[in-house]
Amino acid sequence: MFINESAENYLETILMIQRKEGSVRSIDIANELNFSKPSISVAMKHLKEDEYIQMDPKGFITLTDKGRKVAEQIYDRHQLIAKILINLGVNPETAYVDSCKIEHDLSQESYDKIKEFVIKNENAADPNNESMFKRIRNIIDDSILEKKKKKDIPLSEMIDDVI
Repeated sequence: MFINESAENYLETILMIQRKEGSVRSIDIANELNFSKPSISVAMKHLKEDEYIQMDPKGFITLTDKGRKVAEQIYDRHQLIAKILINLGVNPETAYVDSCKIEHDLSQESYDKIKEFVIKNENAADPNNESMFKRIRNIIDDSILEKKKKKDIPLSEMIDDVI
């Protein structure tokens, strides 16, 4: 079953609030996402109808197994992508914002390969004991500089060619 980006964001937010606070109500989600309470109520109604969440008579929201599976998958994607971006030198705040955008559009195949690559290389050390992320940055930097030497064009135009 297809689940849209908005629903994924709600489920991920529920998971994060639940981990942080222990319980979740609609107002908590509204405050976290800076959305109106009516917007959250409509979204929760749809998530409940699709069996991603349950809501008790007091308004406490819990993820169903189906909802938890989606939420954890999105959360894991978010964390891995942010980690990669941060280790490549992106400001952490920017990395988390960007990873939130990327996590929804990345195919499962691409995500699996990225995750496999990170796990395989994260602890691998080269003779200089450099981390995988430092090695990637160095490869990119070397490639950019090499192209710049050959073409003598602005550095900003080189980045798109390498990445």
